[in-house]
Amino acid sequence: MTEPKRQENPKAPPVDRFAQLWQRINEHKLVQWTVAYIAVAYAIQHAVILTSESFEWPNAVARSTMLLLILGLPFAITFAWFHGARASRTFSRAEFSILSVLLVGVAILFYVYVRPTGEAATQPAAVAQVGGNSLAVLPFANLSRDPDQEFFSDGMTDAIMAALAKVQSLRVVGRESAFQFKAGNQDNRKIGIALGARYLVEGSVQKAAERIRITAQLVRAEDGVSLWTETYDRELKDIFALQDDVGRAIAASLQAPLGLKQGESLVPDRAISPDAYLDYLRAKALYRSRKAGVALDPPLALLEKVVAKQPNYAPAWALLSLLYDAAPAYDPAHLGGTTDQLRQVVERDLPLAEAAARRAIKLDPRSADGYAGLGQAQTLRGRRVEAEQSFRQALAIEPLNPDALQMYSEMLEGAGLLRDSAPMREQLLSLEPLVPVYNAITASHYLAAGDTRRALAVAQTLPPDYGFPGFYIGEGTVYAAMGQYKLAADKVSGVAGYPREQVDAAVRLLRMAPSHPSGDIPSLGALDFAFTYAGLPERSLESYERRAIAGFQAFTGSLWAPNYRDARHTERFKTLARSSGLVDYWKARGWPDLCHPVGADDFACE
Repeated sequence: MTEPKRQENPKAPPVDRFAQLWQRINEHKLVQWTVAYIAVAYAIQHAVILTSESFEWPNAVARSTMLLLILGLPFAITFAWFHGARASRTFSRAEFSILSVLLVGVAILFYVYVRPTGEAATQPAAVAQVGGNSLAVLPFANLSRDPDQEFFSDGMTDAIMAALAKVQSLRVVGRESAFQFKAGNQDNRKIGIALGARYLVEGSVQKAAERIRITAQLVRAEDGVSLWTETYDRELKDIFALQDDVGRAIAASLQAPLGLKQGESLVPDRAISPDAYLDYLRAKALYRSRKAGVALDPPLALLEKVVAKQPNYAPAWALLSLLYDAAPAYDPAHLGGTTDQLRQVVERDLPLAEAAARRAIKLDPRSADGYAGLGQAQTLRGRRVEAEQSFRQALAIEPLNPDALQMYSEMLEGAGLLRDSAPMREQLLSLEPLVPVYNAITASHYLAAGDTRRALAVAQTLPPDYGFPGFYIGEGTVYAAMGQYKLAADKVSGVAGYPREQVDAAVRLLRMAPSHPSGDIPSLGALDFAFTYAGLPERSLESYERRAIAGFQAFTGSLWAPNYRDARHTERFKTLARSSGLVDYWKARGWPDLCHPVGADDFACE
């Protein structure tokens, strides 16, 4: 007997499922909980952003809190569903199960979105965090009728940067990198991101005879809004007071306390005549535009004339020291001359560099550039323990001094102390992300550490024909370390500043790698890294040996790269380390990771 079918009541009203759902939502107060949660989350996130800006917290803090608040919404809805109508009830097993699943999901999403990605890890550097009172001074436009007055507008840019750098509550970034943006008409937001600056200072300079007009403005990088602008008309003799006024006005517009003592000025060094000051600015512009293989005689001659006329101007002595430090590396004798010719240059210039630095420090005991120049001269003369003290003094006076960070970290890298050097390299790359001479050494640092991906990322920021003075550090060295020899040869073939016969010989070796060549191979000079891929590791030390014999102790982190491993196992390397003073420095300072003492008088390196 079949079961009778249930009969539908044709008169019963239709079930409104939407109304039932809405009724249950109201019963559980889902809307109220959701709206309340969003309001509270918005307030919390806004407070985090304001706090992050005030304390210059990393951007990851605000990003992480935003993600957590977004992922917290499911929790709020779940609590509302189970407790909206009966908040006093205890949790059930179902509730604990749901919460457990949500917690696992939140943890996975947090790991995926907040952790540093592999791609981010291969970027050139930790770009400076854009926050707080970080600012960059862009090159002032030259509005003078004479294009040769470009050095003057660049000098005003330098001077205003230096004045603002003395304000402790400001973080001046891109003091050299900013000159990469001289073309003008570029997006302020992109410049701010590239330099890690929240604010930008831009303007123009017009010089006519003995009068100057400077227009400056402070803009917010993210939207280009002008926060302050002013035009100054002064006589050339009042140039230092003008620089001080501009610096004070910018600091005041950012509500940044100057931190100066009674009677102090942002531009204290004024013991120079207007004409001599113009020559000082010309020399500084020439130093900035230096190129490998081109001697520094013109800026040296200008500065020697300046200090002869104005012997009490400390900045000129400090700059003269840096020029004498660099002169042997840029002298043609370094690349194509004999060892005796290089020795003559070194014996002439390095004592002058040390004397100029000491004169700058005597005139101004707070001269960070003077101590940096002294430390570099001591490094190049093999007195690394003294150099370390000088560099530390420079950074104690001016912690963000780019030259001091560059030279000190390069000295440590050349001695194999890569872990000690690493924080300074990262800091320098954050402050100055676009300076080729700095980035070449940073690429060398990453290569020595075995991080070829980051080394390549930094090397790719260098100009295609860039030649580092006395060494070759660029895409070619990195591609060779990655085993991409043909690509390495292509990159090396396009570099400038090295003797053509050495470039051609290095290219031939790289195109043959990893095969071993036959017959005699000429010296490769600054390109002798190619010997390490031709089965001739000892010959990769030739340029280092030549400099050491000439008394020019200029080493880079490249000496500690993995491709130099076989060279470091040789007696030839031990002789180099002893004769250059590296072993004495290690005994006084501590041994590098790749080397260790063996007995009383010997050592070994990996």
